[in-house]
Amino acid sequence: MSESTLSNPSHWRELEEWRKKIDAIDRQLSALLCERLQCARNISTLKARIGEQVLQPEREKEVLSNVVSQTDSVEKIPALEKIYHCIIEESRLFQHERHSEQEHTGE
Repeated sequence: MSESTLSNPSHWRELEEWRKKIDAIDRQLSALLCERLQCARNISTLKARIGEQVLQPEREKEVLSNVVSQTDSVEKIPALEKIYHCIIEESRLFQHERHSEQEHTGE
């Protein structure tokens, strides 16, 4: 990169604008992920009541399929799949923790 590119104020302003946009998206994502975890907690409680297992591979495949079908570009699919594998794994762990708490407290 040339020195003039690095010191160009409009580039720094543009970079800052993109960062602000990402920060706003991250706030929205955080709220939505918290809401998703609450849903997972509610599902865990219901699964415990009806004797259902936390791990349900077919449902996880369905979630991934739903997410992939919403993408606007095939080049984003691998990244979305990786992100959602992590989200699903953490949701499953969250449900397991809740399930264990319920077994110990008798809820």
